[in-house]
Amino acid sequence: MFGNLLGNFEEKQDAMRAKLKEMVFDYDFQDGAIIVTANASREILNIAINPDKVNLSDKEEVEDMMLEAINRTLEEAAIKEASEMQASIKDILPGGMGGLGDLFK
Repeated sequence: MFGNLLGNFEEKQDAMRAKLKEMVFDYDFQDGAIIVTANASREILNIAINPDKVNLSDKEEVEDMMLEAINRTLEEAAIKEASEMQASIKDILPGGMGGLGDLFK
């Protein structure tokens, strides 16, 4: 009974993973001082540092800025992932399940 209810759940999970990897975005930290490129799978794809806006000779400052930029990027990726997962769960649930889909808002 439940096998048909959820359909091809594994295939939908694989498709969701692929979609999250394709959702690429840039996080601009401190007006372009550091730009972190990531995807909604929470993978960091690139980090660009603007030497005109970051004092590269101050190792501690660079490290602090990098940590903050990366952490904020990962937070943004988590938000994008959660939003996409909510939409996906609603699509996976079969029709006629009452308000069950509203549990994932």
